[in-house]
Amino acid sequence: MTSSETPWRRELPMFPLGSVVLPGVGIPLHVFEPRYRALVMTCLTDDRLFGSVLIERGSEVGGGDHRGTVGTLVRIIEAEESPDGRWAVMGIGIERLRVLEWLPDDPFPRCIAEALPDGSTTPETESLVRRTLEETLRLMERLGVDGIDSQSRPELDDDHSVASFQLTALSPLGPLDRLKALKSPDPDSRLTGLLDSLADQTSILDAIDSLNDGNNPPD
Repeated sequence: MTSSETPWRRELPMFPLGSVVLPGVGIPLHVFEPRYRALVMTCLTDDRLFGSVLIERGSEVGGGDHRGTVGTLVRIIEAEESPDGRWAVMGIGIERLRVLEWLPDDPFPRCIAEALPDGSTTPETESLVRRTLEETLRLMERLGVDGIDSQSRPELDDDHSVASFQLTALSPLGPLDRLKALKSPDPDSRLTGLLDSLADQTSILDAIDSLNDGNNPPD
């Protein structure tokens, strides 16, 4: 689910990352820093939930980072501890959240957060999902992404809100573009923004190809 039937507000363990976690999308984590080992163990003894936001400036390791305020609620679905105390964790994004207040990082980052429900779909959403998938696959094939060709058809969730996030994860976009998509108020605006970003990248490739053709005249 990407929206709460009952809006919530609660204290959450937080795992700021250099990447954007999206609802409906899996996230593998290799946890080695002591404070995040403590976070994993705390989550496993509670409800397996934590939040994640993008580190907009700084590093995942050592603290001193500048953290975003819109992120994703994550549920741990698998966790395995290695003999040296590190954890291999698989999480799944559940829904969007908004950070209301950061609490002291003791023993790990924590905040007060609330649900940030996604907006409603419209009669146009299904066609936007189809168009975005086609343009994403076309661009990825052009970029030579492994495992992507004209016959590729990734399976998307039947919930078009979830599908819009899955398409964001599939698209060859950077963290700031993904954060922009996460912040979009509804699936239609998210998908329209993705189409614009894909068109921009396609235009850049067209310009590069044109330049290369000009530098390599026919024999």
